[in-house]
Order: sequence, then structure tokens, then C-alpha cells
Amino acid sequence: MIEQNPPVIEIRDLHKAYGELEVIKGVDITAHAGDVVSLIGSSGSGKSTLLRCANLLENSQHGDILFQSEAVKWRGKGLSRHPADKHQVIRIRTNLSMVFQQFNLWSHMTILQNVMEAPVTVLGRDKAEVEASARAYLEKVGIGDKCDVWPAQLSGGQQQRAAIARALAMEPEALLFDEPTSALDPELEQEVVKVIKDLAAEGRTMLIVTHDMRLAADVSDHVIFLHQGQVEEQGPPEVLFKQPKSARLQQFLSATQPD
Repeated sequence: MIEQNPPVIEIRDLHKAYGELEVIKGVDITAHAGDVVSLIGSSGSGKSTLLRCANLLENSQHGDILFQSEAVKWRGKGLSRHPADKHQVIRIRTNLSMVFQQFNLWSHMTILQNVMEAPVTVLGRDKAEVEASARAYLEKVGIGDKCDVWPAQLSGGQQQRAAIARALAMEPEALLFDEPTSALDPELEQEVVKVIKDLAAEGRTMLIVTHDMRLAADVSDHVIFLHQGQVEEQGPPEVLFKQPKSARLQQFLSATQPD
């Protein structure tokens, strides 16, 4: 079977270490356009580190990272390896918008200004055009009436939805979510889950690191279970969650899945 389109994101044999401690040990990930790939696993399994490597916020020591078939260029080896082309890094990052666990909104800007800032200053887009799209994205995530308030005046769920609108305003090729609901209480968590489900239904390409097994089961095309920096098991959610093969995954799911 011939693939018509190259993957949006492809990671091959990735290794990441902090000094002598290797935290990612040869991981492969592929996400085509419209794919939702969730990364699950215990704390310390390497999920968030892997996502940060994909977005070039962390330097990996070995392996390839490709964005729409374009490989990241590297200079140096091992712990000295780093991206060789800063313009390539900026271009890739602007197409891989990341939503963090802590919302990272600028406290001195209104919600609308937060959403507008990067498209105007990084991409150089027309301010009036960006404002119109920013308002539309805030409406999309359900807080269109909060444009002129400050982040501190919003609930955690509202702040995270603002952060998602900010990511969408970059018009990225893919969205990366790093534990987007783990800082929220259950009621506010559902506000954010609904937005993520809506984005999945639209066919957005997404990599999601999550502790929420129900979210991973509901929105994912493919789920990867990481254990001690390696892929222990992977597959479609209906197989991985209902018929786990490895003892480690069975143990993990018994401790985390809702009844």
C-alpha cells in the first residue's frame, strides 16, 4: 500500500538523556494528517520529555525527527547534539503549537492579547486580521465573552481553553498537548476535554500526553504506552484498552481506568 501523504510528525529511534540518565530509549512515533496519537504511562515514563523533544524544546541525543518529511538538521553528537538551523527550528515550532499543563498565559495581557501576540509578533500577520481570528477561536472554545479580562480572573478550565485558542491562532499543522487537564479539578477538566474532543472530530492532527484514560480512549486513533522510556505496547484504543497484552500495561490500566 502506497501512502498518499507523508506523516505530519515522524520520530525514529529517538534517544534522550540527562547526563548518564537515559529517559527515552529508542522510540518511534508516526502521526499522519488527522491522526490523534495519545501517549500514556506512569509518571517518569518519558511521555512529556518525548513531546518536548518533538517540539525541539529539548535536545535529543540520537534519532530522527521529521516534520512533513523534512528532517531536523543536527550539529554535534551525543549530549552535545543540538539543532543546526535556528530558522528551521522556528518554522517547525510555529507549525507544532504546544499546550502545556500549566497554562502559561501572560498575566499582563488580556485574554484576547494573549491569543493575538504570537501570530502578530512571530508570524507578522495583519493585526486586524489576527484579532478577528482570535475572537473566533475564543468563541470556538467557549469563552468568546472573556476577550477583555485578565488571566487571573478566569478559572483554570477557562485559562486552559484560552491557551488552546492561543495555540490554534498560529494555524498549526499539528497540536501537541502535554497533560492538558491534570492541573484541573474534575468539573473544570470536562470543559477542556470537550474542546479536545471537538478538535479531534474536526480532524486535527494531535499528539496528546494524558493521564486521562477515558480521553485517550475516546479521541485517539492510536495509543502508545510508554514504560521506562520505551514503547511497551501500542495500538488502536479499542484493542489496547480492552485486550492489553503486556503484564505491565494490564497493571497500569487496572490502577488508572475508570469503572
